[in-house]
Amino acid sequence: MPISDSGSSRKLENLGIALEGFQGDQEDQFWVNYYNMRKRQVVVRRQEPNASTTSSSITIRTVRYGECQKNHAAGVGGYAVDGCREFMASGEEGTTSALTCAACGCHRDFHRRELETEV
Repeated sequence: MPISDSGSSRKLENLGIALEGFQGDQEDQFWVNYYNMRKRQVVVRRQEPNASTTSSSITIRTVRYGECQKNHAAGVGGYAVDGCREFMASGEEGTTSALTCAACGCHRDFHRRELETEV
């Protein structure tokens, strides 16, 4: 079943693409490749460098979430925060409710992130 049709050259002109010299199967292959092009999302994970075996120091990093910084008056052009002083998870670790604060109901991302490092 050919992908190209009588209006394919008009479609190409509308896209600003010229397929001069393409005929039959070549044009069909062009359209297959054109429709198969997709944006792909890639997740890149960085790994911490391995600690050398001669080093006796151990670094412990803990994350704590402080006061809520959500601006509740942004819709009316003002600035007002709710006064929540610390994030408290409303559910068990690993559930979606663990990302919601039990005190203010905001998502964890609205709370200030504090990274504590111990050597």
